[in-house]
Amino acid sequence: MKNFSIAGLQLNLASFDNRELLTTKIKSTVSRYPWVNMVVVSELAVGGPSRAKKFSLENNLKHFSKLASAHDIWLIPGSFYHHDKKGISNVAPVISNTGDVVSLCTKIYPFAPYESGIEGGDETCIFEIPDVGIFGMHICYDLWFPETSRALAMQGAQIIIHPSLTDTCDRNEEKIMARATAIQQQCYYFDVNAGGEQGCGQSIVIGPEGEVLTELGSNEEIALLEVDLDSVNRIRQRGIKGLGQPLKSFRDNPKYFESTLNEQYLETLGKLEIPKKFN
Repeated sequence: MKNFSIAGLQLNLASFDNRELLTTKIKSTVSRYPWVNMVVVSELAVGGPSRAKKFSLENNLKHFSKLASAHDIWLIPGSFYHHDKKGISNVAPVISNTGDVVSLCTKIYPFAPYESGIEGGDETCIFEIPDVGIFGMHICYDLWFPETSRALAMQGAQIIIHPSLTDTCDRNEEKIMARATAIQQQCYYFDVNAGGEQGCGQSIVIGPEGEVLTELGSNEEIALLEVDLDSVNRIRQRGIKGLGQPLKSFRDNPKYFESTLNEQYLETLGKLEIPKKFN
């Protein structure tokens, strides 16, 4: 496998209308770090929470495809709200260095009940970069569901890309989960959160044995990673520190979880709604 380098842009974003800012920052990143192969931006970076058609996937995809091709980079320009007959979904495109859209990642679990009116996806996002390896991606709140990362790992993902938009006080919990995900799935975990008016930053990059490789603050910064996907294969074969081999164990006994849902108990948890004040 050949070397492959990724830049994650933690940007100080306005609440919406950031396309020109993203364009400028992507260009300056490639100029400063000409060895970078992929650039990743945070969830909903262009439009933020706005669902206006101006900030939709269909109105921005061609622009970023041209940008990727012009600078010979793989590009994940964050996610966008996508409007179709089924409703609105949260979608991040994967654009190759030739400007081709090789995959569309739909957020499986919208941040309900707060991110209301958004349709969830029903497919995992896996894509392969020739001579490099297999990549997976899930978006923001998907991190909170270990089943999504396990599905990516079981399809061969050696690194999981995670565009996020978190501006709340649970960011520390998310960083803990990011590290746990890398350990459980024995892979790189590359998390890019928004800064500025959109998010609280604190992006984090984790190695395949759970080691923190980069942890950003709350200001505008760039996380850089040269991936060694051969190390992922070795750790998955030999175990973390020569010990745990969870993917093999799950491979050999995946059916245990198929009948574990207790629907009667789950109903006692109540409706999925914003909590009310205590009386």
